[in-house]
Amino acid sequence: MAFNGTWKIDRNENYEKFMEAMGVNVMKRKLGAHDNLKITIQQDGNKFTVKESSNFRTLDIEFTLGVNFQYTLADGTELTGSWNMEGEKLVGTFTRKDNGKALTAYREIVGDELVQIYVYEGVEAKRIFKRG
Repeated sequence: MAFNGTWKIDRNENYEKFMEAMGVNVMKRKLGAHDNLKITIQQDGNKFTVKESSNFRTLDIEFTLGVNFQYTLADGTELTGSWNMEGEKLVGTFTRKDNGKALTAYREIVGDELVQIYVYEGVEAKRIFKRG
């Protein structure tokens, strides 16, 4: 499973603009842009276990492809939705509980990097991770 392993944040593209669109205040945006996020992914068939650890929190997430679950972002925004595989790409479709707006996330392996793309209200951000 290509996603398996530990991934450390390497760089961000347009991430502060994305957080601004999400309604994250300026102080949290500055901190979020330098969170030293590390993601550990274990895939067993359709079941994923993901551990996210950053300067601010450590979170264990378990999900099964195509099954809705609840998730809270680091800024406290609550989401509900699911991940699915589209070819070699993980596609997450989530809805914010506070305003009903959609957040889409993509994870794929590009070369030796894990690329995460987030799209919210037409604003797209990229977070690029390297194996760590």
